Amino acid sequence: MLSRLSFRSLTIAVALVAVSGASLSAQDSSHRGRKYKPPPPTSHIEVTVVRDTDSKPIENAAVIFQLIGEKGNMELKTNEDGKSVIDVLPTGSKMRLQIIAKGYKTYGQDYIIDKADLTFGIRLKRPGEQYSIYKNHDQDAEKNDKKDDSGSQPSSPPSNPQ
Repeated sequence: MLSRLSFRSLTIAVALVAVSGASLSAQDSSHRGRKYKPPPPTSHIEVTVVRDTDSKPIENAAVIFQLIGEKGNMELKTNEDGKSVIDVLPTGSKMRLQIIAKGYKTYGQDYIIDKADLTFGIRLKRPGEQYSIYKNHDQDAEKNDKKDDSGSQPSSPPSNPQ
């Protein structure tokens, strides 16, 4: 009976050693199925949005970042200081920056992210007056005529008779 019990315990011990050895070889890093690819380096981008007239910050303006050539975009809102910060855009890529704020002209510009830290100061203007066909624009035509008469506009070259 003692030999049978010792034989069983020896068999169990050998099985445990075999299983633990197999699990250790499965964790060997040289036999990994996938290679780890580190993410590309990113840039720290800070955008400050202020009014053009008095340089006061514009709160809650939509700051939209879009990488050119890729789908989708990232939208952030400005804080009470008019600032918006993003840290996930890869260095070396081309970005379209768009800013939309209620009561101001929409801003849009393309930039190349070439540094690790970029800071943009954007001054938003109020929209101009819309052109109306119902409004008398004779004054505008008179201004243009005066410019032509004063010589500030370049004149057409003289004709060459043959």
